[in-house]
Amino acid sequence: MARPKPDFPPAAALLALADDRRRLALRVTPGARSEQIALGEGAVLIKVRAKAHDGEANAAVLAMLARALDLPGSKLHLLRGATGRDKLVQIDI
Repeated sequence: MARPKPDFPPAAALLALADDRRRLALRVTPGARSEQIALGEGAVLIKVRAKAHDGEANAAVLAMLARALDLPGSKLHLLRGATGRDKLVQIDI
């Protein structure tokens, strides 16, 4: 049985949480049962199935965020949080 595709919040709502430099704060849960993007207070909450091993979860987070924002993955850069759950991502538009 195929896994359902995650529902994403509108791209405008995600971009509204970015600061004036287009940096977006994320709170990530790796190894989750299902993938999800939700809006939190001042941060975007992202759950990914990928485990936090060899950067797999970070790659999955950036790919899912790129799909949600309808941007190519090359427009997103991880600034902080490569080894933690709290991350800061730069959005190049």
